[in-house]
Amino acid sequence: MEEIKKEEEKSLNFLEEIVEEDLAAGKYKSILTRFPPEPNGYLHIGHSKSIVLNFGLAQKYGGKTNLRFDDTNPVTEDTEYVESIKEDIRWLGFEWANEFYASDYFEQLYLFAEDLIGKGLAYVDDSSAEDIALMKGTPTEAGTASPYRNRTVEENLQLFRDMRAGKYRDGERVLRAKVDMSAPNMQLRDPIMYRIKHAHHHRTGDAWCIYPMYDFAHGQSDSIEHITHSICTLEFVSHRPLYDWFIEKLEIYPSRQYEFARLNLNYTVMSKRKLLQLVNKGYVTGWDDPRMPTISGLRRRGYTPESIRMFADKIGVQKRENLIDVSLLEFCVREHLNKVALRRMVVFDPLKVVITNYEQEEEWLPSEDNPEDAATGHRKVPFSRELYIENEDFMEHPPKKFFRLSPGQMVRLKSAYVIKCDEVIKDAAGKITELRCSHLPESKSGGAQSNIKVQATIHWVSIPHAITAEVRLYDRLFRVDDPANEEADFSEYINPDSLQVLPAAYAEPALRDAKFNEHYQFLRKGYFYLDKDSSEEKLIFNRTTTLRDTWEKEKKKDRPNQEK
Repeated sequence: MEEIKKEEEKSLNFLEEIVEEDLAAGKYKSILTRFPPEPNGYLHIGHSKSIVLNFGLAQKYGGKTNLRFDDTNPVTEDTEYVESIKEDIRWLGFEWANEFYASDYFEQLYLFAEDLIGKGLAYVDDSSAEDIALMKGTPTEAGTASPYRNRTVEENLQLFRDMRAGKYRDGERVLRAKVDMSAPNMQLRDPIMYRIKHAHHHRTGDAWCIYPMYDFAHGQSDSIEHITHSICTLEFVSHRPLYDWFIEKLEIYPSRQYEFARLNLNYTVMSKRKLLQLVNKGYVTGWDDPRMPTISGLRRRGYTPESIRMFADKIGVQKRENLIDVSLLEFCVREHLNKVALRRMVVFDPLKVVITNYEQEEEWLPSEDNPEDAATGHRKVPFSRELYIENEDFMEHPPKKFFRLSPGQMVRLKSAYVIKCDEVIKDAAGKITELRCSHLPESKSGGAQSNIKVQATIHWVSIPHAITAEVRLYDRLFRVDDPANEEADFSEYINPDSLQVLPAAYAEPALRDAKFNEHYQFLRKGYFYLDKDSSEEKLIFNRTTTLRDTWEKEKKKDRPNQEK
């Protein structure tokens, strides 16, 4: 038992260690975390790590998590994004204790600002944005004080109230905290707390024309909610002293901020600005395009919440930035889909096969829905005299070790019979149009003599029973590891083969009853998911991922001299 306990202790990440120490010391009776997205776009795979971390940490230690929308920038925010964020969190399997908005606290934040003004710790500055930036100095040179820094408390209060009343234009004045213009940490060099922005807010309408900056709204919102562990990504390390300064000077509940490394994936961009460019410039069809790293895009492509949570757990919680290989994400979805996906046979590039000695009109053969899950049972697959197989499964003049169908060679048809190619039919141009084969009746799968040995099993569909479906083969959107850090415009690295559309693949009839939220393995082809564009007249399937990682092999093929 002692060894098991020690192993559990070793496996704790640094945030879990902090929480356990705080609870053991009696600092908190229970923990309260929060997930605070800005509703200015759709959540992406990077956010999923933060969601799993915040909600997972609270769940593990019997606490709760608030969902708080950081809606302090009315120009870029929209209710559409609010609803999509809530949908994504619920889809990932989490539910929040309370739903809040930074805008819920606008009046309280305003009073906090007046409190700091009254204490001589904030002032109204008439300087332009350019002048304020120059005053900040550099990392090696101290900043210079604003000429407005020593206004009286009374003057600052009146000016701030006039800002709220709408007496000034956008950018004409700001409210700054009076901290330390010579601080080595430039975040402490009199940061802006409020700016003027005459813009309609998605929740408060036109009630406000001044809006708090993130650094002022965030920590105080945490404090109002009594958040115990405010978990941010590493870029906010330098903001933490300011977070603490505001809480200390306002003498409010002491929430604490902790930082972890955000998720960076190769072959991907995750900046909302760049994702918006991809949408606006038509490189993708929208925020939920299956090539996008958004949670809605991954969901549409066929990723499962279980696979994304597994991915978040596998990459762990780090204190240092690193680039995670997207193949790990693909591995996680394969692992889960292999357990839950229903097996179906679909032929992408058909070659006709006629079974010349098959005398029945048809028969329906049992085939496992998922060999990994016996509870899924079997379905019946129709077999007839005329079939389609994949073109790539036949070669007239095969090389050594080609074990699929060729003249005189035998293969097994999945869940059916062993067949032998007897004759190749060609058109006038010499193109193969049909194979004439014979089957071994005694070789039926599951039969008494079904153990006839062949070296390959291939999939097929019965031509009279086949239905057609559009198949969309998605691949990685970018050709290079880190497109965001390349010197050229990131859009120059878009993979031209990120989408291949097969307008009419041939499928077994069981797929006619395909449902949303069901996942499918097209035998030997990959994992697929019914697209939202589907209708009763037209089925459309998105490839979630291939059966195995083929990307590294393709990369080496494209760059044969790279490793020399």
